[in-house]
Amino acid sequence: MGQIRLTIHHLYAGMMNLYGDRGNVIAIKKRAEWRGIPVDVLDVGLGENIRPTSSADLFLFGGGQDREQALLASDLSGTKGADLRAIVEDGGVVLGVCGGYQLMGHYYETPEGEKLPGVGVFDMHTRPRGGDEARLIGNVLARVRAPEDGDVVREIVGFENHGGRTELGEAEPLAGVLVGYGNNGSDGTEGARRLNAYGTYLHGSLLPKNPWLTDQLLLNALRRVDEKIELEPLDDAAELAAFSSVAGRVSGRARG
Repeated sequence: MGQIRLTIHHLYAGMMNLYGDRGNVIAIKKRAEWRGIPVDVLDVGLGENIRPTSSADLFLFGGGQDREQALLASDLSGTKGADLRAIVEDGGVVLGVCGGYQLMGHYYETPEGEKLPGVGVFDMHTRPRGGDEARLIGNVLARVRAPEDGDVVREIVGFENHGGRTELGEAEPLAGVLVGYGNNGSDGTEGARRLNAYGTYLHGSLLPKNPWLTDQLLLNALRRVDEKIELEPLDDAAELAAFSSVAGRVSGRARG
């Protein structure tokens, strides 16, 4: 891997860590280190600038409550949001989960009717649930066209718990829901993807249970420095057992 060093920029780490989303940071860090890739984790808080390095960067954005999202929306309305959009346009790797995902759209409307402006990475918006609509809670099994090869279909598992309904415009969904609710519980979509930016409602944490996706994010970041890099395979027996356990339980079908 030469001198490539990975920097994981954990956006609002102290505020947006609902349902253990920090586990996504740990998963990427460990899977890089197991391959001999040095890793720095940089927490980026309110009022702090996003500063990409001269090596490989990966940006993670976790979930939070409405109060935290209101504070973040204000913080993202200036240069930080513009910097994040520029990073995505330049092919930078970004993962937003739940509240972080919602703020990657045009706006997030609170239950009180306030529209919190988002970064605008994805052509989408999120509305509050109606008075007769329940929260969307439970384990999810979804089918993804693998980013590295659109002809390959993979499955991911995770846990969702959100009241907001996300409506996609021209944004490409990350996945199609097999079991669960996804973006809004009605159109069968889950998350969004654009270039190397990914958004999802799946906690769980997402990446420890879906090692192929963790590796794809890692590879995308490394290839911005050296496009010929390949990742050495790891023994994923524990990770795949976790995936199979959840997927089998959710789908009700046995998995060998």
